[in-house]
Amino acid sequence: MIKLAITGCCGRMGQKIYSLAKQDKRFSIAALFERLDHPEANKKIGNIKIASDFSLLKNSVDVLIDFTLPEGTMQSLDACLKYKIPIVIGTTGLSTEQTKKVNAAAKIIPIIYGTNMSIGVNVLFKITELVGKKLAKTTATDIAIYEEHHIHKKDAPSGTAKTLAEIAEKTSGQKAHFDPQPLRQGEIIGNHRITFGTNFDTLELYHSAKDRAMFALGALEAAYFLTAGRSPGLYTMQQVLELDKIVIQ
Repeated sequence: MIKLAITGCCGRMGQKIYSLAKQDKRFSIAALFERLDHPEANKKIGNIKIASDFSLLKNSVDVLIDFTLPEGTMQSLDACLKYKIPIVIGTTGLSTEQTKKVNAAAKIIPIIYGTNMSIGVNVLFKITELVGKKLAKTTATDIAIYEEHHIHKKDAPSGTAKTLAEIAEKTSGQKAHFDPQPLRQGEIIGNHRITFGTNFDTLELYHSAKDRAMFALGALEAAYFLTAGRSPGLYTMQQVLELDKIVIQ
């Protein structure tokens, strides 16, 4: 059984991951972490005390999942480096320097860092690759990306939207553009649309998130992937889901 640690365990994502992990026979929850000044610090979830001291990772955890804020993620990363623990990073909005730190750490420990852990969104990424490549062979393509999120989301455009743009641009050779005013409203979990417009037709791909559990489910699959004897390296959800094995000519 895989011994799992969760940082940001009292947050919306942390709670989802905890709930699904409790139902998953592959995992046992070995440690829960929150920042020291969190109102729930030192309280218990189930029979596990919420901690802020990462020394608990030593010899008691096989993998850590982090969905927090960039600063907190860097603290988790430092701890995982210290104790040689694989880490799944679901935090978005990392700076260039923070991303470089993740890349450097991946030379020492196995890491999965993705802009979106959702299985459905990663399938969308693969479909976007297909569409970009195929439409590029026919005519010039206008690529537009629109996204919607909750009012608490700090980064815009979203990491998922940026990834869609990167894939579309790389495969089509055309520049993608974002809606200048992405919607931030209520508690929208996340909706993404990418539109390919040619001289002859328009093709739209759309994904709508119904429940944050989709991210938690993907994160658990990523954690399972990392504990299968992986060498140090930076892995992706495309590899976790074996979508990288689908070669598009």
